[in-house]
Amino acid sequence: MRRTIAIISLLLFVLVQASFVDAQTRRPRIPREPVEPVRQLIDMPTAATLPRATFDGEMRVYANGGVLVGTNIGLTNQLQIGLFYGAEGIISEREPTWNPRVEFQVKLQVITETYSLPAIAAGFSSQGYGRWVDSLDRYQIKSRGFYAVASKGYLGTGGSFYTGVHAGINFSLEHDVDGDENIDLFFGFDAKFPNDFGLLIEYDMALNDDRDTLALGEGWGYLNVGLRWLFMERLMIEADLKNLLNNRADVDSFGRELRILYLEYF
Repeated sequence: MRRTIAIISLLLFVLVQASFVDAQTRRPRIPREPVEPVRQLIDMPTAATLPRATFDGEMRVYANGGVLVGTNIGLTNQLQIGLFYGAEGIISEREPTWNPRVEFQVKLQVITETYSLPAIAAGFSSQGYGRWVDSLDRYQIKSRGFYAVASKGYLGTGGSFYTGVHAGINFSLEHDVDGDENIDLFFGFDAKFPNDFGLLIEYDMALNDDRDTLALGEGWGYLNVGLRWLFMERLMIEADLKNLLNNRADVDSFGRELRILYLEYF
């Protein structure tokens, strides 16, 4: 219970402090969406990274009262690291079930996007999504593990409309129990409109979660769609519909999630 209060209090403190930042300070201005590249769609990473000396904060509310919070820090324009931690049952009347450990992410952009070539990044993420499944020693949606991803953006006439396409490959380390060590593939698309709204679409083939009776996936992959709203210059609110193909036997409907993202300079 004390850990729950501590995490929620810390998140509220960061948001309150950020709301009092003077808009007229001389710090570099973060570009408004839709020209800032998306660094992560819903569950899927892209090749974009945080600018140097910036950090973001994320809170994700998911099924069964689950809450996941985390932050990423831009060490250089091409390198970012992040930490995440959460639990199921925080928004409920029962004792939360905490994830077994703090999870780690790192992403390095090895090739910067040009007019003709996509950006390419490589990284590692131990953070999966959904609840932690003790019997399988993994999250419901496996962590990405080691991955590589390519992203290409296209700016519309006048710079008011932006689209991005993304494709990646990954190898998850969450296979000790189910034995499914297949390499996975994922694809995504984002569109950003001049009215401060953005559309996110991603498809994870989940090739590493479709083997024998221990698999949670049923071979159809995970299709997710999200709508992102730039509420303020650095604050985004996102509503996601997940698993639209009902790729798990233990569910009878798609998932609904809420994300809040905040970006700030040091």
